[in-house]
Amino acid sequence: MKQFCIINRRRNHNSINNSMKKLNSLFFMFSAIVIGFTSCIEGNDKPSTGTDPDTSNSILVSSNITSNTTWETGKTYVLGGRISVTSGNTLTIQPGVVVKGEVGSGSNATALIIARGAKIDAQGTATSPIIFTTVADEIKPGEIISPNLEPNLSGLWGGLIILGNAKGSFAGDVTEIQIEGIPPSDTNGLYGGTNDADNSGVLKYISIRHGGANIGEGNEINGLTLGAVGSGTVIENVEVIANQDDGIEWFGGAVNVKNALVWNAGDDGMDTDQAWAGTLDNFIVIAGSETDHTLEIDGPEGSAVAGHTVKNGSIKGNNVAELGDFRDGARGTFENIYFFGFADPATTDGRGDLSLSGDKTLATFAGGQLKFMNLQATLADGVSLTTVFKAGTADFATTVAAGANTVGANKAAFANWTWASAAGQLADFK
Repeated sequence: MKQFCIINRRRNHNSINNSMKKLNSLFFMFSAIVIGFTSCIEGNDKPSTGTDPDTSNSILVSSNITSNTTWETGKTYVLGGRISVTSGNTLTIQPGVVVKGEVGSGSNATALIIARGAKIDAQGTATSPIIFTTVADEIKPGEIISPNLEPNLSGLWGGLIILGNAKGSFAGDVTEIQIEGIPPSDTNGLYGGTNDADNSGVLKYISIRHGGANIGEGNEINGLTLGAVGSGTVIENVEVIANQDDGIEWFGGAVNVKNALVWNAGDDGMDTDQAWAGTLDNFIVIAGSETDHTLEIDGPEGSAVAGHTVKNGSIKGNNVAELGDFRDGARGTFENIYFFGFADPATTDGRGDLSLSGDKTLATFAGGQLKFMNLQATLADGVSLTTVFKAGTADFATTVAAGANTVGANKAAFANWTWASAAGQLADFK
C-alpha cells in the first residue's frame, strides 16, 4: 500500500480548520484499504475482464493516453499518477463512469490533463453522471452520494485540467505558458495560442470531488482548470465539491460554461484570469468553511484585454467568505446575480463584501470595461448596501427579502444528478 502525505496551504483566519482538515485527510488516506485490480493497464490498452465481481470493474491507468481510448459505462478507472491525453487523441468517457485519483501531493499528485490538441468526450446524463473523485471514496457507478466521505474533505487528489490553443493575456505577451499545478518539466501542461475557436471536446453532467492536491507551497490544482480553452469546446452541467483550491478557474481562452455549481471550495468558488473571453451562464456557489471569495476576478497580464460575462447566478455565503474581489484591472460584465447568507463586513474584518481592489480596477470600473447590472442581495440585519458593495458598485445592487429575489440561477438544472441536490443543499435557493 502506498503512503502519502498532504501539504495544506491555508489563510490565517482558517488555521484551526486547517489542522483538523489535515488530520481528516490523513485518516482517510491511511485507512483506505488496498484496492485490488484484475487488470492494470497502460493508457492505451484494452481493459481485461476479471472474474471477481468486486474488482473486475476497477481499471488502473498508469501511463499517458496516446491513442483514441474509451472508458466504459459500469467501470471505475483509477489514475495512478498524472495522466495526460496527448495531442491528436481523444478520451471518451461513457455515462456513469467513476474516475478515481490515487492520493498524493507534490510530484505524486494525480490529475487528468487534456493537453493542447487533445480532446475529451465525457458526456454523462442527468440519470448517469460521470464522477471524478479520490480512491478513498467508496462510491460505485450508479451512486450519487459518497457512502463514506463528507462533502468538505479536500486535497485527496488533483483535478481535471483542460488546456487549449486559444488566446490568453500573458505577461510579456508570450503566446504560451505552463498551467499552475503542473510541474514545468511536463510539457503537456502548456496552454495558449491564437485560435479562440479551438475545440477541446465536450463535458456534460460531470461531478468533480475532493481534489486540489498541492504540488508545492501555494501551488494547488483546481477542481476544473480551463487553460486557453476555445469556444468550440462544450461545457455544460458541471459540479465541483470540496476542492482545496478554486472550484473552477479560467485562464484566458473563450470557452462558454453553462450550469455550473461549486460547493465547499477551499479558496475561491469561481476564479477568472488572463482575459478569459467567454460566458458563464446559470451558476451556483455554496461557500464552505474555508471559502475565501465566492468570485475572484483578475485582470489581464499582457496587452490582450478581452472581458467575459458572468450572469444568472445565485451565491450562498457564510461568516468567512467574501462576495467577490475584482483585482488588477478586472474586466467583464456581471449581471443578474443574487447573494445571500453573508456576514456583516463591519464585524468580520471585511468578510462579506464585494470589493474593487487597486487603481487599475477602479479605472476599468470608471471606464465601463467592468460592469455590474441587476445585482440583488439579502443582507444581514441592519447592514446597508454601501457597507457590502464597495467603490460605487452599490449603485447597481438592490436589497431583497430572503427568497424574494427576481434574479439568480435556475436550480432545476442541478436537480437529481448533483450531490448538492441530493444532500439538500439547494433547498434555500429559489
